[in-house]
Amino acid sequence: MKKTFFLLLLILMAPFLQMYGQNVDSLKVQHKLSYKSFIAPAALLVTGAFLLNSEINGDIQTKSGRVFGTTFSSGADNIFPFVPIAQIYMGKSLGFAPKTNYRNQTVNILVANTASVIVTEIAKRIAKRERPDLSDNLSFPSGHSAVAFTNATLLYYEYKDSNFWYASSGFLFAGATAAFRLANNKHYASDVLAGAGIGMASGIIFSHVSPLKSFRVSKKTNTTAFVYPQVGNLIGLGAIINPNF
Repeated sequence: MKKTFFLLLLILMAPFLQMYGQNVDSLKVQHKLSYKSFIAPAALLVTGAFLLNSEINGDIQTKSGRVFGTTFSSGADNIFPFVPIAQIYMGKSLGFAPKTNYRNQTVNILVANTASVIVTEIAKRIAKRERPDLSDNLSFPSGHSAVAFTNATLLYYEYKDSNFWYASSGFLFAGATAAFRLANNKHYASDVLAGAGIGMASGIIFSHVSPLKSFRVSKKTNTTAFVYPQVGNLIGLGAIINPNF
């Protein structure tokens, strides 16, 4: 009864297991973004899409209800996605060397999470998948899972060169977030897997393309600025302005 549910958890923890399988020393020399970085998020997205209209999706939901109980309810899934953010800011105080400073960390967090939310919200309105608890038709993909894996991925790339275990710990909270979304009967397995894929992809992209990396204002150098068009109350994508005065 529990085998299918724990198989799902294993899939969600695949990014962490894949990173653990690499030689830690080799991680220190991997700085460039490559297609290999997107294997894990692509696998999560494809698996989520495959399960979307399958019987397996419903079976996993039924079995998760048996594991946790049909009356299970917890608000932990509203907290876990943001734990890796606290870890990003606390890492330096704990003695780990971050890849960037607080300013770049903050911008990366804002932009990466905004991108994840925008993508998931658009996908929700296209898919119009009803939630397991029938509360609305915004089930696929899971926004909570997307945010959780976005922040876990940002944490990983921020500290992987300093401390592998600390950098990877965010995936424990991300995986727990996805599990609790199932336990709370808010999402199907397909939803959390797709959300995890979106979140990882966003975290990878914005960990390598830091929006404020080139920002500087000086009398002796050219001025570089970033402009972010807004979509509603959310920050959108950025544009570089580099006038030569």
